[in-house]
Amino acid sequence: MERDSTAGGAEDLLLEDTVSKLRAGSLHKHELAEAMEVEQEGLVEHQPLEQDDLNFEKWKPKPKPKRTLHEKIDDLKTYLWNAETKEFMGRSGKSWSLILLFYSALYIFLAAMFAGCMCCLMWSISPYAPTYNDRVMPPGMTMFPHVDVAHGFDVAFNASDRSSWRKYAKALEAHLKSYDDGVQDRRNINCEGNTYFMQDDLEESAERKACQFKRSWLGECSGMKDKDFGYSKGKPCILVKMNRILGYLPGQGTPVHVTCGVKKGSTEGLGEVQFFPENIFNLRYYPYYGKLRHVNYSSPLVAVRFPSVPYDTQLHVQCKLNGKGIINDSPTDRFLGSVSFTLQVGA
Repeated sequence: MERDSTAGGAEDLLLEDTVSKLRAGSLHKHELAEAMEVEQEGLVEHQPLEQDDLNFEKWKPKPKPKRTLHEKIDDLKTYLWNAETKEFMGRSGKSWSLILLFYSALYIFLAAMFAGCMCCLMWSISPYAPTYNDRVMPPGMTMFPHVDVAHGFDVAFNASDRSSWRKYAKALEAHLKSYDDGVQDRRNINCEGNTYFMQDDLEESAERKACQFKRSWLGECSGMKDKDFGYSKGKPCILVKMNRILGYLPGQGTPVHVTCGVKKGSTEGLGEVQFFPENIFNLRYYPYYGKLRHVNYSSPLVAVRFPSVPYDTQLHVQCKLNGKGIINDSPTDRFLGSVSFTLQVGA
């Protein structure tokens, strides 16, 4: 038994030695192969270029052959409709159907979202009054006639030349049409006093009444006695008014009045200035409730007549609003509380 065990142990040792030698041999072969590969790569890197490799024309891309017009048309026809694959513009019928379905759903959703937003907006605001009205500026001022606003308010004419002042008379006549006495009698009510005409106790959508402002009250500047509004006599008339501001109460209980004078130069050069019916804006025409509720509202006017303007003299005239809460000297807005124009009368 001892002999057999000794023989078996010798065989095991011999087997282990053989395996270790084989492993060492394989590792040696592997290292040898790697060394040879590195050497070959080094030889390749240091191998000189041949003459054929220096021919750069060889590496240039070859030009594509020119296609004829007929070939291009055939390709276009194939792109539009490929009879072999049954594709239109490179897509099958199923692909086009999915695209149309996707974009139809997308735009329907966007349209519905926009309509919903508009409905919410219209539901939340009032058509009769602005939701926020806390930053309204004081009223501006404008004048008539203004024939060419692009070049400013200029009134220049010769009293003896009808063609030079006819445009001003036409503009005044057109503006005063809605102030005709008959029209005012039919549309508006006769008001008295000099206090605000408050109508806040009515429903929001109820129509508000408006006070009459008759054309005949403008006297010499009404165009009823003198169809030329004084231009043919060298005594022109102009109309001034305040801009409408919804809910605004001018003057804080005191009527706003108008003054006119020479902006540059001596005030005596303008001569006498007449106002019709008077130089104030009566409080009974305020507040203004907007177009939807104050349907027949007529803005009050102040007519200004210059009966003694010197001939052939250009005057820079400025008319101002004066009263509590009124701004008439803004350096940036020339129509805020005032209006300026040039006046030149020729014989």
